Amino acid sequence: MKLPHWFSVRSQGKALGLPELIAIALGGMVGGGIFTILGISVALIGPYTPLAIMAGGIIAALAAYSYVKLGVYYRDEGATYGFFKRTFPNSPLAAALIGWYVIFGYISTIALYAYTFSSYAYTFSSYALSGTGFAGNDDLRKAVACGVIALFTLVNVWSVRGMGKIEDIMVYSKLALLLLIAVILLLHRESSLTELLVHPEIEFSWLNILTVAAVTFVAYEGFQLVINAVKDMENPDKNIPRAIYSAIAIAIILYVVIAVAAILAIPAADIIANEEYALAAGAGKILGHIGADIVVLGAVLATSSAINGTLFGASRQVAVIAGDCFFPKNLEKRSNNIPVAAIAMMAVLAMALILAGGLKVILEFGSVTFLLVSLLMAIANFRIRKLTDSSLFITLLSIIGLAIGGGLILHFEYTENPEQLIFMLVLYAILTLGALVFARVNAVRGYTADRQAGGKAE
Repeated sequence: MKLPHWFSVRSQGKALGLPELIAIALGGMVGGGIFTILGISVALIGPYTPLAIMAGGIIAALAAYSYVKLGVYYRDEGATYGFFKRTFPNSPLAAALIGWYVIFGYISTIALYAYTFSSYAYTFSSYALSGTGFAGNDDLRKAVACGVIALFTLVNVWSVRGMGKIEDIMVYSKLALLLLIAVILLLHRESSLTELLVHPEIEFSWLNILTVAAVTFVAYEGFQLVINAVKDMENPDKNIPRAIYSAIAIAIILYVVIAVAAILAIPAADIIANEEYALAAGAGKILGHIGADIVVLGAVLATSSAINGTLFGASRQVAVIAGDCFFPKNLEKRSNNIPVAAIAMMAVLAMALILAGGLKVILEFGSVTFLLVSLLMAIANFRIRKLTDSSLFITLLSIIGLAIGGGLILHFEYTENPEQLIFMLVLYAILTLGALVFARVNAVRGYTADRQAGGKAE
């Protein structure tokens, strides 16, 4: 007797279905990004911010196309690193460099999400906990940031299924809260979008819009984490594309609605002045403390789910890289298919970044890094496009779009933040040196031919 599909899948012990996978992708994307990009975008392009957000979503969809095709073809939880390694089996050092870059990018985003979490906790405490010693105490804010990382480290070590269910609750709750915030702001709008566009204070420029889309690309970073869960998911061939494309579409709609609502209800000067606190400040003016509380709760859920999802997905990639001896071998070890050591390593390094400070420039590094590696994934997909059954037109469009995005953000950094650009270049140099040294010492005995090719790209 043939068993029904749902029974055979569950009998294999797969812990993550489509809702959990969409939650992981949205958890990684809808983190601190929406709370930080508004101030930057409105300062640069004013009422045209929703256009930049949509353009950023298109760039993300172009990047996702190659990830989906490669993810379905290879089914490698190493994702970015694994895809490049298998597609270019004769370039192990290049794969090692990509592995170092992307993992450090994930660590920096975890640190940013945690600090954003503590910042919103600080915002709440500034009036709710006045006199307790937390408000205004930067050391305590950093302690809270480290504490939330520790909490979700324990969640990830505890259980894959438990992590997925907790991610479901946090992600779908934060989506509901963010939509509630948007509705509240729209109901109390002070102007119409037509009025703002008829007499804009900032001149329309597609170049500026595309530049902002590239600079704020980090708000869409995170959909790749779905592929890291390939060993724990049901029906990868269908669920990888469904989860990634659904998550990106939901993120675009959510971001655009919130951006339009904020622009119509909150004066541009207030959005720019308050930066990531613009939504809380605007809702607070409309509904008082309860309005600010709703935004703070949404931000706390958003950053929490982003930390949780990023720790889950990126730690699997760390374990794969460690298996090739480009990270310490003990990071490859797993307990019940959970890479405990890799999760702990990422958590500790993220805490170290928080204690060291300077997270804003590290975020810029993360945005550049994820555009760069997405471009490399598009190039990898182009190389084996017949094997992945990819459209030549869409693949070439992805390469061109991601290359333009990378060029725009580097030009922006060069003209607006040259010190940050120098810092990022130095950071890349340090990571490059570390990867090369580690690879030279360990890769000769660890990076075997069967690991390189994986039996498919050839």
